[in-house]
Amino acid sequence: MRKIVYLAIVFAFVSCQQKLELGKKNRIVQIETEYGGIEIKLYDETPLHRDNFIKLAHAHYFDGTLFHRVIDGFMIQGGDPDSKNAKAGTRLGEGGPGYQIDAEFKPHLIHKRGVIAAAREGDDVNPDKKSAGSQFYLAQGMVYSQEGLDSLRVKLNDRLKNRIFEKVQKENAKDIMKYQTEGELDKLSALIDGIQFKVDSIFATERINFSQQQVDTYTSIGGIPHLDGNYTVFGEVIKGIQFIDSIAKVKKDEYDRPLKDVRMKIKILQ
Repeated sequence: MRKIVYLAIVFAFVSCQQKLELGKKNRIVQIETEYGGIEIKLYDETPLHRDNFIKLAHAHYFDGTLFHRVIDGFMIQGGDPDSKNAKAGTRLGEGGPGYQIDAEFKPHLIHKRGVIAAAREGDDVNPDKKSAGSQFYLAQGMVYSQEGLDSLRVKLNDRLKNRIFEKVQKENAKDIMKYQTEGELDKLSALIDGIQFKVDSIFATERINFSQQQVDTYTSIGGIPHLDGNYTVFGEVIKGIQFIDSIAKVKKDEYDRPLKDVRMKIKILQ
């Protein structure tokens, strides 16, 4: 009898380890919600994020957490451990396992409707765009016309150029102030010309242009193009994509938290 019990324990342990198997490819997980199950294939091209998600799911880390931020036409976000026992009205989004994951940007892994991507802290405190340890979002987005996509590209490039200008200007702030104070207008003029030249040079290499894949995707399936290259996309929904829409449409408070908690449970299918 002892031998049978021992073998059962060993079998259960081995079975559990086989489910984890970090590094294994073709992983599929399911996010279970009261609205339905959302089946997701994790990308092998982003192994750090794939294995981290599997590790957390295996440990039941996500079970009982909420989709704590939902914006219809944009995305639904979850994975904050602080949301498990959060009182109604509490603002969420700061919790995690205490570590970040290196970004795994791939040009072909874009924010089409139905992808899963990692949330993260902003560029001002996270210039390397490292991902949060557990928080993620499912992209909903919208379908763009060609004209709408062109307009978005112009806006994104305007913002990019302004950010570059602010950065270069800040780097030269002391000299600008010095030449202004001392009335050295020739030096000030030359410095401003130099700043503009540097801004134009940087912008020429970083200018945003949508690939044909992006154009084809965002004008048909839809998604969130302005997030491409800024947040790591590490999987996509293969079943139950309609439940993203259901969750995105729920009533919410001023912080975009659903008034009625939307809890999740994540299990590893493969």
